[in-house]
Amino acid sequence: MKEKRALLWLIIIRSAILISLGLSSLIIQSATDTFLPLNTFYLIIGSGLVLSLIYLLLYFLAHNHIWQAYLQLIIDLMLITALVYISGGLKGNFYFLYVFPILAAGVIVSRRAVFQIAALAALFFGGLVDGLAFKVIPYYQPQSEPVSPAVALNSVALAWGTFFLIAFLVGYFTQNLQEAKKHLDSVKRELELKRKLALAGEVFAQVAHEIRNPLAAISGSVQVLSKERNLTPEQKSLMDIVVTESQRISRILDQYLILASPRKETMAWISLTKILEETLILLEKGGELNEGHKIEGNFKRAKVKYFGNENQFRQLFWNLTKNALKAMPQGGKLKIDFYLPDSRTLRISFQDTGKGMTEEEKRQIFEPFYSGFTSGNGIGMSVVRRIVDDYGGKIQVDSKPYQGTKILITLPRRE
Repeated sequence: MKEKRALLWLIIIRSAILISLGLSSLIIQSATDTFLPLNTFYLIIGSGLVLSLIYLLLYFLAHNHIWQAYLQLIIDLMLITALVYISGGLKGNFYFLYVFPILAAGVIVSRRAVFQIAALAALFFGGLVDGLAFKVIPYYQPQSEPVSPAVALNSVALAWGTFFLIAFLVGYFTQNLQEAKKHLDSVKRELELKRKLALAGEVFAQVAHEIRNPLAAISGSVQVLSKERNLTPEQKSLMDIVVTESQRISRILDQYLILASPRKETMAWISLTKILEETLILLEKGGELNEGHKIEGNFKRAKVKYFGNENQFRQLFWNLTKNALKAMPQGGKLKIDFYLPDSRTLRISFQDTGKGMTEEEKRQIFEPFYSGFTSGNGIGMSVVRRIVDDYGGKIQVDSKPYQGTKILITLPRRE
């Protein structure tokens, strides 16, 4: 899309330059006695404008705009060479026009294309000037005074150096501009994601507050009633279901509240290994973790202590593990590792052998209400992102379709 818009601008700008050259020649011709081969000159200008119309038609019909850009730039080099020839070669005034295709190649195509077009410009200009100097090509203007071969070679060497210097500068600045644009796009996406998380957090906080109190009352009342001795086994089972489901809803509300605001006031030294092992036991009892799944990694022997909120890390491990298991419905391997590269850093790695993600899915993975699974609610990874942000950490996602996913979390660590 970017190349297509740039190509349209190239067509417009080249047409404007051709029209300006035509008008300038009329002014020069009428105001001075400067010789201009008007018939051939205007033929070249007119041909260039006709080509602009053809390029515009191709712009709307063709699909490969990169190849069209290459075609336009090469033909423009040929037209410029023709203008340089009829104006007297080195004694003319049009060889500066070679700069424009070189600039256009950097803007529209790529850094590599800049040097390709610069090389072609050097060949066209060098071939014309040397051909005139060594009398291989006759001068268009018979009365022109020939240029000596030494002057021609010196001029060609200077032109080549200029072309490639311009190509280097254009390539350098184009690359820096592209990198800056990518960084700006990344920052924009980051800010938009934070805005969505903040908005979702405000809504979730209100909803969770309204639900949590009556839910606690219901759960407490049912637990009191379940202690009655005259209950039938069926009634007892139904009350147990109510309590279990109330606890499940409470865990979901905890996730919403984490999105709404951090709870660092309850921070303490916690064992991440113990929290992770308890999480795996709960998932196994709930049926999400079954015999088809193999859990590996150094988490059991790592014995990592961290100063943080226990509930936040329970939610973090729960969501990461559950997502990995969902990505492996037929079974697979989940590798969980803790790394301490230095005294100030903790890294947590979750790597599965599941279905993986596309680039689009990776970009949307942390957005609220987006889920890559049909059974998901799109909250889990948003909660993970919020927790990592609360601790000033970073999260990286490395995934390809059908090649699994690796989530790497880097957190600052206290002594």
